[in-house]
Amino acid sequence: MRLAYIIFLLTIFPTAIFSVESENDSLLKLLDKVISERSGYTKIREDKIQELKRRKQLLVDTNDIININSKIIQQYNSFICDSAEFYIKENLSLANELDDQDIIVENLLRLSYIYSLSGLFLEASALFDSLDYESMSDKDKLWYCWNSIRYFESLIFYTSDANHSLVYEKQKECYRDKVMGLLDKGSEEYKKELAHKLQEERQFSEAEKLLLPIFHNQTSETHGYAMAAMNLAKLYRHSGKKELENYYLIIAAITDIELAVKENEALLSLAINLYEMGDIDRAYEYIRIALDDALFYNARFKNSVIARVQPIIEDTYLQKIYSQQKNLKTFSIITSLFALLLIITLFYLYLQVKAVSKARKELRIMNEDLLQLNRKLDEANTVKEHYIGYFMNQCSIYVNKLHKYRKNVNLNIKTGQINNLFKLSTDELEKDICELHANFDKTFLALYPNFVSEFNSLLRRDEQYYPERGELNNELRIFALIKLGITDMKQIADFLHYSVQTVYNYKSKVKGKALAGGDQFEEMIIRIGSIS
Repeated sequence: MRLAYIIFLLTIFPTAIFSVESENDSLLKLLDKVISERSGYTKIREDKIQELKRRKQLLVDTNDIININSKIIQQYNSFICDSAEFYIKENLSLANELDDQDIIVENLLRLSYIYSLSGLFLEASALFDSLDYESMSDKDKLWYCWNSIRYFESLIFYTSDANHSLVYEKQKECYRDKVMGLLDKGSEEYKKELAHKLQEERQFSEAEKLLLPIFHNQTSETHGYAMAAMNLAKLYRHSGKKELENYYLIIAAITDIELAVKENEALLSLAINLYEMGDIDRAYEYIRIALDDALFYNARFKNSVIARVQPIIEDTYLQKIYSQQKNLKTFSIITSLFALLLIITLFYLYLQVKAVSKARKELRIMNEDLLQLNRKLDEANTVKEHYIGYFMNQCSIYVNKLHKYRKNVNLNIKTGQINNLFKLSTDELEKDICELHANFDKTFLALYPNFVSEFNSLLRRDEQYYPERGELNNELRIFALIKLGITDMKQIADFLHYSVQTVYNYKSKVKGKALAGGDQFEEMIIRIGSIS
């Protein structure tokens, strides 16, 4: 049960302002939730009325129809006043047919109540004047006085003239005195009227002592429960206890909405209080719902009361919305500037990252180039070391050979063997050239053992060279020298003891066999091979 929580709070803290202040926010949230479900509560009330109407269709006895009409009127009393008026008038018509004065008076009193709630004050006043108070039963007199009190309360609520309000207040209290004279002093109704009288006399503590037990004796989720909460709210309004007033207004409003009571004074009063407290959003929402309920009920005088208050709340609400929109616009501009600054910063960072990335790439390329250069330097150093050693050894050999050759020449000259000198020169020259080439081949292949196979991979399959192991032929020897960086044809020709033209012929012959011709072939030759 939704209101069990409220009852628990009120049992523990009946008058403690602290607890009320701490619980008002949670109660307002509960009210907001109930408001969001109000269409469902309205549907429940409509279903009850429809069920009564279906039952009525089955009746034929006039008294039974009057009785079920009374139940329908009871449902419509605080729901739709025009419909309540319709069924009251139907009962009056049926009562006139029966010539039953008790039923006629009863329904005239009901009609006066409806007229008072709906704002038909002239019609209500005419009804009161048409009734003979003195000839009524005590029950009807009580009803007459209560309706008169409600009539003057509605007039006070409607009028904005202080002088008229004072007159209506005196007349209302006059009928209250009549009611109290008719009631048993121990009854709950008498205590309620006495509490109202004490309240008018500003004896708020005494009135509170009477009204609080009455409230706690009510069954929750009933119209009596909401009315008892509303009586306490009015007491605390006059005594200046705003938080307690709001507390009981919220309880009354929650109960009225759950019961689909469209004659809902609590929500309107709460909206005005919240507006004064600065809660503009809720005040605007509650006054709007109060107006919807007043239009639904067709309470004419309440529409005019709301019409005086709503524009003020609505204007404040619109001003707040305008201020929020202005702040939002300012915030949007500031946010956009920050976003633009962020984009610029990110773009700058992107450029920096890109520059760093480019620098890293360039550095990596430079490192790779440097590594390649180091490898070439290592290769060049290795070649240099090998060939320096090789040529120092050759120089030593040739110095010894030259010394031996000189001794042989001197010996042949001394012995007169001139023919041997010619033979010695030719044989020694051929032998030295062959030995030079063999040593070159051996040294080169020691440095580049895969030279021949890689060289062949650049030639067509049927044009490849397969020299004996450890030797190079003339064509391979020419390109071996090119691999070592010797590109001058004259130097190559001198080393091989060929003419320059012969070297060109060999080169052209090999290029003709290559898969890739021209300078590209020589560049590929320079790149092949690895140092062992």
